[in-house]
Amino acid sequence: MTKLLSGKEIKEKRMPELANRAASLRGEDIFPCLAIIRAGERDDDIAYEHTIIRLSESVGIDVRSLVVSEETEQAELIERIERLNADSSVHGVLIFRPLPAHVDEGTVCAALDPKKDVDGVTPASMAALYAGDCERGKAAAGVGLKAGFAPCTAEAVLDLLDHYGIETEGQRAVVVGRSAVIGRPVSLLLLERNATVTICHSRTVGIEALAASADILIVAAGLARDGRESGVGRAYFNANQTVVDVGIHADADGKLYGDVIAEDAMGAVANLTPVPGGVGTVTTLKLLSHVLIAAENGR
Repeated sequence: MTKLLSGKEIKEKRMPELANRAASLRGEDIFPCLAIIRAGERDDDIAYEHTIIRLSESVGIDVRSLVVSEETEQAELIERIERLNADSSVHGVLIFRPLPAHVDEGTVCAALDPKKDVDGVTPASMAALYAGDCERGKAAAGVGLKAGFAPCTAEAVLDLLDHYGIETEGQRAVVVGRSAVIGRPVSLLLLERNATVTICHSRTVGIEALAASADILIVAAGLARDGRESGVGRAYFNANQTVVDVGIHADADGKLYGDVIAEDAMGAVANLTPVPGGVGTVTTLKLLSHVLIAAENGR
């Protein structure tokens, strides 16, 4: 029988902890604040923004949404980021990506102060992640880096594994996807945990056999964007495997599904994260934790 690794358990445990930390800061007249920069009106961005605002307000984190049009010039985006860098009342900044095609995403992200980079998008944060330069002693609060933070989704994967007692040390982990948002950072975090990591991508030969050899399979390549049937199926699985589905898509009826064909995985693997209600839920919790760490560090 396949066990579902739901994010709900983690949410029920972490929300009171986050609320207590926010209340402690507010008691010191420090009002933790997250600024969101969103360019355009993508439905998925708006839905995620609403989720962040709802959960932030419920634990005592203020949110400022800065919404600009898709036509906004790069210079204006950088100017807005520089204003947030200089605003001591803002502790964390989240830039929704992808940015519009005419904008150099790397340049815009590099303009952000690493101390306020709560999603690991700046060069300083990426360098710290690559170097394995994680702060110690913050395990209860999150895996903060000395220069910024690791990407929230990558950390959420490790958080789920930890919560359900799934060992990473010495295990074979296969990551399907090599993006800077999830595939590469989660691979580095797994290496830091002494897993043996293989990264697969669209040009990988024999990807099904590699995936099926994994103790931990993390799917983060957007494989099912063309429909559920184009996702990861039975050829990728083994009976003792933990499968973490990072993908999220919506069908014509608005129902959410992941990169893994859930019907194929149920009964075929040991553990599976659901979509929705798995990695995405924990990702938002990691974001809120990062904002609080940034506010605590700025005391």
